Amino acid sequence: MTPSPEASSSELIKQMKQMVGIAAARRVKSGMVVGLGTGSTAAFMIQELGSLLATGDLKDIVGIPTSFESIVLGKKYGVPIRTLDDVSKIDIAIDGADEVDPAKNLIKGGGAAHTREKVVDTIADTFIVVVDSSKLVDKLGSTFAVPVEVIPMAIAPVTRAIEKLGGIPTLRMGVRKAGPVITDQGNMVIDVKFADIPDPLALEQALNNIPGVLENGLFVNVTDVVLVGEIKDGVPLVREF
Repeated sequence: MTPSPEASSSELIKQMKQMVGIAAARRVKSGMVVGLGTGSTAAFMIQELGSLLATGDLKDIVGIPTSFESIVLGKKYGVPIRTLDDVSKIDIAIDGADEVDPAKNLIKGGGAAHTREKVVDTIADTFIVVVDSSKLVDKLGSTFAVPVEVIPMAIAPVTRAIEKLGGIPTLRMGVRKAGPVITDQGNMVIDVKFADIPDPLALEQALNNIPGVLENGLFVNVTDVVLVGEIKDGVPLVREF
């Protein structure tokens, strides 16, 4: 039976994610403290770190997770898990993104883990973003709304404040779950669509200045390296952006 075009496309995307996750993991050196990102591409990176540890090609690393998911994956694949209380620095953080612009600025938060991700990714000596080519955009906000984490009691005033900034806010609802998405911090997420984001840094600061907002998914001037998985002549490969 011949696979459908949709199935073939899905498999190629999976291969791109796997290849770029593996390529990023192989930049980790023994003895490093590694920020463990969240999401499907980061999951391949964590799996590869576990494989490298199991074969002895990598030794004495510890992982700083950005979500419950990355804690579970780290334990599953044998990556020692620590917290920020246990380390004085993070050598390298590896994470995915929902959008990447030409200046390496990001929108993150499709998995509602952007608050912890921003803490870990910002303090890392080197922050590597791993994406497939579909995540590259000319301008942030082109394909993805800006996630904003909000404490539950402030949803109404924060929504009004966001509208005054020109955004169209939507409370993120759970999938296969009744009610809204709840973050690892016990908060809610508002996804905000902007017609235009001419100054990502100014918008990041304006959103975070709204009382009741914990953090938003704009990552500006944080990224050091972007590794992109793409298809050329039907073959998945990885390039540095």
